[in-house]
Amino acid sequence: MIALCITWGLQQVAIKLAAADIAPVMQASARSGIAALLVALLMSWRGGWEGLRQGTWPAGLLAGVLFALEFLLIALGLERTTAGHIAVFLYTSPIFSALGLHLLLPSERLRRMQWLGIGLCFVGIAVAFGGGISLAKMDSRMLLGDALGLLAGMSWGATTVVIRASKLSEAPPSLTLFYQLAVAFVLLLLIAVVNGQVSRVELTPLAVGSVLFQGVLVSFISYLIWFWLLRRYLASNLAVFSFMTPLFGVTLGVLILKEPLTLNFVGGAVLVLLGITLVSGEAWIRRWLQSR
Repeated sequence: MIALCITWGLQQVAIKLAAADIAPVMQASARSGIAALLVALLMSWRGGWEGLRQGTWPAGLLAGVLFALEFLLIALGLERTTAGHIAVFLYTSPIFSALGLHLLLPSERLRRMQWLGIGLCFVGIAVAFGGGISLAKMDSRMLLGDALGLLAGMSWGATTVVIRASKLSEAPPSLTLFYQLAVAFVLLLLIAVVNGQVSRVELTPLAVGSVLFQGVLVSFISYLIWFWLLRRYLASNLAVFSFMTPLFGVTLGVLILKEPLTLNFVGGAVLVLLGITLVSGEAWIRRWLQSR
């Protein structure tokens, strides 16, 4: 889990590092295309296409559109703010998925501790956006990038709601992943073509390495390891560990990209991560308290 969190935290840093050679939207399209091909080959070898005959494609297309929107927002956000900021705001997704599932599924009703976590998270977002700083000193470009990162987290949360509340909940995880990657590849490539980003690609070692890292290691191998872990360990325990990802994202952004850190962002990020832990790790926390 630590290795996975470092890998996921490095993703935003890799996109920003290679942005001068290949635009973030093109990177997102290319990595989705590479990963979709690898997942399709794996499914052809091990099976998993039967879900197509179970009426999963409408929900699959919707999940794919939301997945594409998430990475479009990440790409646009990284052009305006730091990779560390995007890493933190992106991982607010469990808050939005919990709220959506609370409304749609009776079995997913939020408990008192989870509502407390949601409150802490939104307070943290407010602080991270510039608590204690006058409007005159705020960087409007960075604020817009932070807002795009938060919207990306909302898109990720909406994707989770679609998967949990539709026939995709019973489909093989590999098929759900293929839907997301394939639709994102097509939509993001169309956006890159319309914006003229396809013609502004320089195949430098950094650009190629970034795309391969995202497409092979992040979008394919790391997800396979994640699904393998989910079959062997409690999902609630893994979810708590996964919140190390934004911490690694912020740390790697500072170490590799020399990104600045402000006190209000650090304080807000701590509140956000604490709130997310209370929401997604509520069952684990309750068991731990009962064992004391």
